Amino acid sequence: MTTTAGLSPVTRSTLADGRELIYFDDPGAPRRSPVQDARDLPPRPAPGELRYDALSGDWVAVAAHRQSRTHLPPADACPLCPSTPSFASELPDPDYDVVVFENRFPSLGPAVAELPSALPWGETAPALGRCEVVSFTPEHQGSFAELPYSRARTVVEAWAHRTAELSALPGIRQVFPFENRGAQIGVTLHHPHGQIYAYPYLTPRGAQLAEAARRHFDANDGKQTLLGSLLDRERADGARMILEGSSFSAYVPFAARWPVEVHLVPHRHVADFAGLTGEEKDELTDMYLQLLRGVDRLYETPTPYIAAWFQAPIDPVLRPPSRFHLQLTSPRRAADKLKYLAGSEAAMGAFINDTRAEDVAARLRDAVSEARR
Repeated sequence: MTTTAGLSPVTRSTLADGRELIYFDDPGAPRRSPVQDARDLPPRPAPGELRYDALSGDWVAVAAHRQSRTHLPPADACPLCPSTPSFASELPDPDYDVVVFENRFPSLGPAVAELPSALPWGETAPALGRCEVVSFTPEHQGSFAELPYSRARTVVEAWAHRTAELSALPGIRQVFPFENRGAQIGVTLHHPHGQIYAYPYLTPRGAQLAEAARRHFDANDGKQTLLGSLLDRERADGARMILEGSSFSAYVPFAARWPVEVHLVPHRHVADFAGLTGEEKDELTDMYLQLLRGVDRLYETPTPYIAAWFQAPIDPVLRPPSRFHLQLTSPRRAADKLKYLAGSEAAMGAFINDTRAEDVAARLRDAVSEARR
């Protein structure tokens, strides 16, 4: 079945083991007739477990089946490259633009349902939710920063489409698109790709940000959002600004935790990708590409990063004050040094940064400017 999401034709298909596969083609692409997945795949494994940590109030997913997932395969055995006569990958078609499919080795799902607020000690629940893979390009080499604008715009449309559909699934509390880039971050596939997690609970970091946003919102009688206020202050100060557009601005936050940290924030209060207008998606695509290209110019070799798209929780109390935004972070503190989360950060959650936000912002402004030339 082919439909249209924004400007991108959308074609749904199914893999041999029943997982959903969705093609997002660039605008103007011909109608797609998906190739059938002819592989003889084993049945999908049962969901893993969710365990409730009574000490912290956090949920922990146990996904032992992921031990057997594909790890840094050669290009001719990459599961994200289009299938060839000699190798049947996860993508049956001989070519594609952008594709999203259910992860074969998910941390969460494939079942979706309401999760209880807690569990007694010693009891487990199925790891409900959904994990999807987003392949940005059929090319095995490269990165998101190297995508042409039109292809990157198609990815943004895919993120918006999946956010809307995943948010509507039973029991989903938070939808999180992200990209892990670089072996130093722990990627298991070199092919340019990202992921989307649809959680059946609000994550610890998501809850922390949402609750802070709610407190600020309530203290200001619902007339001011926390992220909107911080954006106004950063723009007025200017020392940490990287880019300013008509709909989005990017800056290194005053209290940055990571050696490289950039927040890309909409000027308008919006909950998630699905709430963006077409014009906002256009500018978001352009600014995101500029940021990534600037980050890659900080050093002579590509910089590892996590691109974390924070979207408002699916909660009637926490959603109204929560604003969609990107937090792009890298542990790279020098050309040959990484920041590791050791005692203070890993055990206590108390970050100690090795860089000054103002210095990083100055370097990034220069790098983004160079990338435009």
